[in-house]
Amino acid sequence: MVTKTTVTGAEKLSEQISTSDVIPTLQQDGNSAAGPTLHNLKRNTARGAAVSFLRQGANFTLRTGSMVILARLLSPADFGLVGMVTACTGLLGLFREAGLSHATVQRATITRELTSMLFWINLGVGVLLAAFCAAIAPLIAAFYHEPRLVWVTIVIGIGFVFSGAQAQHGAMLQRNMRFTTLAIIDIISLLVGTGLGIGMAVAGQGYWALVATTLCPPVVSFLGVWVAGGWIPGLPRRRTGVRSMVRYGGSLTLNWVICYVAYNADKVLLGRFLGAEALGIYGRAYTIVNLPSYNLSSIVHLVGFPALSRLQNDPERLKSYFLKGYNLFLTLVMPIAMACVLFGDDIIHVFLGPRWGAVVPVFRLLVPTTLVMAMIEPFNCLLMATSRMRRILKMTLVIAPVLILGYAAGLPYGPTGVAAGFSIASMILVVPIIVWSTHGTPITALDTLGTAMRPLIAMLIAAGAVLACWNFVHLVTTPLLRLIVANGILFGVYVAVLWIFMDQKAVYLGLLREIGVWPFARGRTPNR
Repeated sequence: MVTKTTVTGAEKLSEQISTSDVIPTLQQDGNSAAGPTLHNLKRNTARGAAVSFLRQGANFTLRTGSMVILARLLSPADFGLVGMVTACTGLLGLFREAGLSHATVQRATITRELTSMLFWINLGVGVLLAAFCAAIAPLIAAFYHEPRLVWVTIVIGIGFVFSGAQAQHGAMLQRNMRFTTLAIIDIISLLVGTGLGIGMAVAGQGYWALVATTLCPPVVSFLGVWVAGGWIPGLPRRRTGVRSMVRYGGSLTLNWVICYVAYNADKVLLGRFLGAEALGIYGRAYTIVNLPSYNLSSIVHLVGFPALSRLQNDPERLKSYFLKGYNLFLTLVMPIAMACVLFGDDIIHVFLGPRWGAVVPVFRLLVPTTLVMAMIEPFNCLLMATSRMRRILKMTLVIAPVLILGYAAGLPYGPTGVAAGFSIASMILVVPIIVWSTHGTPITALDTLGTAMRPLIAMLIAAGAVLACWNFVHLVTTPLLRLIVANGILFGVYVAVLWIFMDQKAVYLGLLREIGVWPFARGRTPNR
């Protein structure tokens, strides 16, 4: 989850947000401020969701386009080599912000002195992580029996310094709900990284092209958030109230570490015992199947976390906001998951090319994991916003061993076996985790079930329509065109069922009115 931008683009970022929508979070006299008022929260959240949706759409397009191009320029072994390093450095990446950016967003009030102190802590952690990467680089190379990994690890580790230096600036932008600013930074940094990576791949630089796409975004993002944030950290001071925020961030980071081990042990096991090619196949399937839901989850966290944090002491509004967001999230994720199951062959052919056929069965077997994550991830955001960190940690300690046992059981059968073990373990966990997450909150497990049923039924009806037209669809011989036709049927029927037969039209038009893009949102007649 990376952010991003160039200096020139960032100079205009603050113009994208009306100052009336945001209360500055830092004040010159050091007095605390709470961020956006509850009066404007609904409008800011709705607009933030729309901006973030467009941001993630652009993010998805750029990442997908990059993947399509790089898959044709590089080999599975190139992806596997970088995947070996990122599976290890990604664990270190969980410490780069030490959970302190989330603490900044979640806290009811904050001062300039406190934020400055957090900045220096984040920067120090980033420098230590970069040094640690350099120290362990030979060990990673020895573990995988691959000497080329030494310099790959060192170069990727440099990104931690830039991530630490931008953590608090990005958190302040999120706290103030400046989602347009964050979107512009994200898109520009990704554009620069993608362009550099493709250029290096064309020049024959192999796996170094992938290293460049990993390192470049945090560097560009650092420049962007510093210019857009408009504040320079002061010198560190004692007695700023940082201790409680460090405790919050520490609990969050510990949870991330366990969670990361749980969700990346599959890649470490494949890389260690089956080699770079097996990991390259599994990694491509994992990336493609998770890319849409990852982008949507990022929207939920980016917009939902600050909104729910502001409502943590208002149970009725908290419940209403959460269930509306949960409904929208599942409505978007479910048809995408079904498309992956039905059209897996064409998706892989179009996105990766004909030589990646071994990815297809792994891709399909991983689809249930995206549905499970879609159902449980929003509760993580809810529990974080309401400071239930101990419960999150306990749940993670239950999830981790179940998933790792699933990977281990499937490892003898190669990438497909690991994918199957991952999906089975995830499906075993989903109901207990939802029940546990909702206990003691304004939301109940039955609320969750009722919210999920509409998109689930609509998805099944749409899938039935596609299967009924299957022979007609396969008259189209070009994979890309066939994919467009098949998805047109799937999503067309899905939307029709939701809007017409399940009476969801008013819900989504209401969301458009909150955003302010619907012609009659404010009682005005559109220009003719």
